Amino acid sequence: MNRVKLERLTTAVQANCDIADARHAREMTMCNYLLAMRELYRWEAGLPLRQPLKQAELSAWIARREALWNELEDAEFRPLPIGGGCDPFDNAAINDALAPQGLVYAGGLGRWGKPHFFLGELARQETRHGLTVLVSEREHARDLFAPPAALREGLVFLRLDALRRWLWEKTEIWGVRQADGALKAALDGYGFADDAEAALERMAARESEALILHEVGEGMAEPLLGADWRAMLVSLSQRRAELLARAVRDHLADCLSTLPALLERGAEPSIHFYFANFDGLRRSLFPRLTAAYATWRKTGDDADLHMAYLDGQTHWREAALRLLATWRKDPGKAETTFSGWVDEHGPLML
Repeated sequence: MNRVKLERLTTAVQANCDIADARHAREMTMCNYLLAMRELYRWEAGLPLRQPLKQAELSAWIARREALWNELEDAEFRPLPIGGGCDPFDNAAINDALAPQGLVYAGGLGRWGKPHFFLGELARQETRHGLTVLVSEREHARDLFAPPAALREGLVFLRLDALRRWLWEKTEIWGVRQADGALKAALDGYGFADDAEAALERMAARESEALILHEVGEGMAEPLLGADWRAMLVSLSQRRAELLARAVRDHLADCLSTLPALLERGAEPSIHFYFANFDGLRRSLFPRLTAAYATWRKTGDDADLHMAYLDGQTHWREAALRLLATWRKDPGKAETTFSGWVDEHGPLML
């Protein structure tokens, strides 16, 4: 793709990113919002991850970005300048056109119904479990929150640039207190104490595989749950209800794909990193897995971890189908029921 066409495409994708941010960015908690704004500023300015930010410049940039959002809140998403104009959510058609140009694109809905878009340079393409995996490097356009991986209509998107930034943020936050635990074990396994930058590259390479494994697990879960699962997820407007549904599906995906593969490969740093991010409702719903990890760390015996994911394959499928049956029976009342289960944990816990 020549420079002019790339600039036009980048401008259109970035405009949609800005519109999505204008509608949803300020729904985040203040802490998460400021962290995300810092990272978006760093990306847009092309600053190295380790370079300290100048507070005055950052504050001025945030003010300008928020002013832009105020102008865009009611704007409609733009079609992309591909062919006669392409729907920005038609991932298959867009990537068919862009792959020969060495580019990759994704547009879709994430948590809480927030649209996400990005345009990047295609690093490689592969097939896993019937899914097409598109791995990107440098990004030309992105929105405030950049999920490192996503599954969209049979396409797995892995964003290496977003992954490195997310990993670096994790290490920065840990460095403030340097608490012992799963994250420290993961960082030690990758050799962060000796050479942080080299360790980050090793970590990005291996954790990219863990992310692919999770998205493959979601792909494996889809035929088990049926087409109504996606319709249910889109229909949920209460955050607690959506959080529960996503946590249950995440557990099913990880029991089907992520955990079996990591344990089979003996990927100890990745296992530690998995549990460093095993928190919130996911952790509360699956205490058996937390206990199995503790046993493994103490004794080196992974038998409990194996049994936990094997039993989880059945349990989390049944839990997901229970959510689905409740929603099918009465979609209007399902959200309230789900929110109640978040408080109780018991009805779905393993």
